[in-house]
Amino acid sequence: MLTHPAIKDGRFWLFCTLAILCLFPIVSSPIALILGFLLAAFSLLPKSIDLAAMPRMLLSISIVGLGFGIHLQQAIEISKQSLPLIVGSIVFTLVLGVILTKFLKLDQKTGYLIGAGTAICGGSAIAAVSPAIKANAEQMAIALACVFTLNSIALFVFPVIGHFLELSQYDFGLWSAIAIHDTSSVVGAASTYGDEALEVATTTKLARALWIVPVALVSSIAFGGNSKSIRIPGFILAYIAAILISYFLPQFSEFYDVVFALSKRTLVLCLFFIGAGITFQKMRAAGAKPMILALLLWIAIAVCSLAYIRFVV
Repeated sequence: MLTHPAIKDGRFWLFCTLAILCLFPIVSSPIALILGFLLAAFSLLPKSIDLAAMPRMLLSISIVGLGFGIHLQQAIEISKQSLPLIVGSIVFTLVLGVILTKFLKLDQKTGYLIGAGTAICGGSAIAAVSPAIKANAEQMAIALACVFTLNSIALFVFPVIGHFLELSQYDFGLWSAIAIHDTSSVVGAASTYGDEALEVATTTKLARALWIVPVALVSSIAFGGNSKSIRIPGFILAYIAAILISYFLPQFSEFYDVVFALSKRTLVLCLFFIGAGITFQKMRAAGAKPMILALLLWIAIAVCSLAYIRFVV
């Protein structure tokens, strides 16, 4: 007999139904994000489901699955070509973030976390750098709210701009990997643009994400934080392992193709969960100045990286 409170809750069944639909091609990445946001906005989320842990875990699994669809030699070539852009964009964003934080008279640690999230990989960078600079929960929450809000916008805006400017698959993948904060939004935007864009974006983004470690170490020294708390995210190591497995064991290519296709759909589900975690309360809590800083940094890195890709690469 179904007696568990969650089973009786209509919100539980609505949430599960929409989550399952996200696994099918009828729901795109932007639509999944909107569906999750609408559930949160109208208080239709089941209280029995922990939405804080699910996106992070599912994103890690999905990224590892995408590794089976990445060709090693092409990944190395893309990483070599984009290395100056990756390093240059990180340094540029962090320095500009420090300058704008002082100009806006914003809390130093909050501003630095926003800069780190914009420079590297959104929420993952914020989570990694926070203990290194001894940031408190409120500073971390404000930075995350700003980054996730702009991530949501990027998911819709970037493909439109890419098509308008007639960017190639390669150029769009590279641009989205540099100019969009979080890995989930990078993959979501690139997957709607094309398979080549997705491969370039995923490879470049995860190469960029590896810079979490040196940035966190430097941040720890600058702020007198705890460098012992810094660790490399496990999904990055597992992603690299997946690429190596598919390269050295090519006889299982059909299986890798299935895993890759499933991972693309679970990423859409991940965006549904992320959308469900974005609320008006979190957006209001961020305030004007942090959001202004995040927006200025985002525009700066988006414009500068696009100019570099169009005229230098």
